[in-house]
Amino acid sequence: MNTAIVNGRIVDPANGIDTITSIFISDDRIEHVGTEPPPGFEAEQRIDATGHWVIPGLVDLSARLGEPGFEYKADIDSESLAAVSAGITTLCCPPDTSPVIDAPAEIEFIEQRQDEVGLARIRVIAALTQGLAGKQLSEMAALKAAGCVGVSNVFHPMASGNVTRSALAYAASHGLTVFIHPEDRDLTNDGCIHEGAVATRLGLPAVPEAAETSAIGYLLPIIQLTGARVHFCRLSTAAGMNMVRRARTDGLPVTADVCAHQLFLTEMDAADFNPLCHTRPPLRTQRDKAALRKGLTENGIDAICSDHQPHELDAKLAPFAVTEPGISALETLLPLTLRLVEEGVLSLSQAIAQVTCNPARILGQHDLGHLGTGAAADVCIVDPAAEWECEPRRFRSRGKNSPFAGWPFRGRVTHTFVGGELVYGSAP
Repeated sequence: MNTAIVNGRIVDPANGIDTITSIFISDDRIEHVGTEPPPGFEAEQRIDATGHWVIPGLVDLSARLGEPGFEYKADIDSESLAAVSAGITTLCCPPDTSPVIDAPAEIEFIEQRQDEVGLARIRVIAALTQGLAGKQLSEMAALKAAGCVGVSNVFHPMASGNVTRSALAYAASHGLTVFIHPEDRDLTNDGCIHEGAVATRLGLPAVPEAAETSAIGYLLPIIQLTGARVHFCRLSTAAGMNMVRRARTDGLPVTADVCAHQLFLTEMDAADFNPLCHTRPPLRTQRDKAALRKGLTENGIDAICSDHQPHELDAKLAPFAVTEPGISALETLLPLTLRLVEEGVLSLSQAIAQVTCNPARILGQHDLGHLGTGAAADVCIVDPAAEWECEPRRFRSRGKNSPFAGWPFRGRVTHTFVGGELVYGSAP
């Protein structure tokens, strides 16, 4: 279907566009951006975006979708709907499902479910080692051929430095990005909150800053040795971010992201044993939060992700230390990112880049995250004047575990297109 989205404020950081104009979509691709349609173009669907922002569909670097193995928490149907309702058109699925995504068959299952649901795109980050056990390398050549966009061992430790070196070298030989969650398992020691005054007062097992920085420091020489392209996931400390920034300055092929809640919450939000603030890595200090925000514009952080982890109600109904970590975050990713604009942390173009073209570039998905001619027609229309209050019980995600209940937000998605198809919002 040919679609014209007219009179909107087009914000496309990848192409340096921020102006009121129109977008013309032919089938599943962007055909033209400009005030007049291309020659011979006839719109079968016309959406007037006057007073609205028109941006690329969001690309989320980490979202647990419940399938396979955790359907009692969520499934691809519910989480894909939640995603497109929030302007997210591409979701990255980590490999710690059940069974683990360490073979082409598991990737094929995810892709089949994506096609059945027909909403958001799902990109798979496959296992770095078989069963995530950290011992035997996965068949990365076959996984890449099956469509994975990277490999990761998530939070599972590697058996040795030699295995780590071999894994990174093998990934590099196939041009695969390795997604690293920097966490020293021994230093973490089953902790659940940042090591500091709050943890001491609450008497909870704590996670020191060094659990993150020591893991990064261990890996950087191996990255230099192997030449592997590495993405550090969910940085939570100022020190860790600065280590990655220095490594990038030294020429190492490293990037990093932060989850949106780390830019708004701190250890103080867990000071009343609020299980909704139990996250991994834990919420850190006010100083860390301020530094991570600053890093968004100073070459420290490349992308913002949701780190979506939907949980059933019982998962958060226990003493803090034994609740499951994680936040249901798809439906707050864009609102929190736009809140950074309201608070003067980022310009609108900088904010949109953090959730569109930057994560797409990290994934090597060059036809996503922008509105250039020939790009995939993944488009989100936002009403910037819409004011609303976060009510997790109304989330489309089956996970209602969000600490942002009651937070006021400005800006709401009205339409989402994936591959030129209107998957959220109503046609005129």
